[in-house]
Amino acid sequence: MKKISLLAAALVFGATAFAQGKWDADKAHSKVGFTVTHLSVSDVDGNFKKFDASITTSKADFTDAIFEMTADVASVNTDNDFRDNDLKSDHFFDAAKFPQIHFISKSVSKVDDKHYKITGDLTMHGVTKSVTLDMLVNGFTKDMRSQKPVVGIKVTGTINRNDFGVGHMPSAMVSDDVEIRAVGEFHQQ
Repeated sequence: MKKISLLAAALVFGATAFAQGKWDADKAHSKVGFTVTHLSVSDVDGNFKKFDASITTSKADFTDAIFEMTADVASVNTDNDFRDNDLKSDHFFDAAKFPQIHFISKSVSKVDDKHYKITGDLTMHGVTKSVTLDMLVNGFTKDMRSQKPVVGIKVTGTINRNDFGVGHMPSAMVSDDVEIRAVGEFHQQ
């Protein structure tokens, strides 16, 4: 019984030391994207090829974490050049006037061991709104080359594009609701 208690204490202590600090996204293993419904019948996926994302925390359970993400609007990619150019234009994102989308968390609440709610400010198209997103912590490991700690995270949620003034067209053409998803492998610095 003592061995089990010592092992449990070592795991708790190890996880605490493991999670603290600054974490940066490994862009080769991360993606920031979205999905909208087109003509009320099909989903269209997109992502941003250029982005930065980081986590700063002093607690192993991430409850004091600050999550920050910035995406370059001109890097939007939906695998269709015509649509991508339209999204960059003033019909939608207006990349020339509003070149970045930015999110910074204000609070994190733990739902269970792997699930969290993140509330923060999302700035897009010159508008900042508070949004709440779901986060799943997939787990911890170590990078095989650097031996630095790594955490896998998935963030999802839904926003209304009209709240940010993006795309003035009927929802029958492009859904008002936009699913957001970001998956990331974050390496501790």
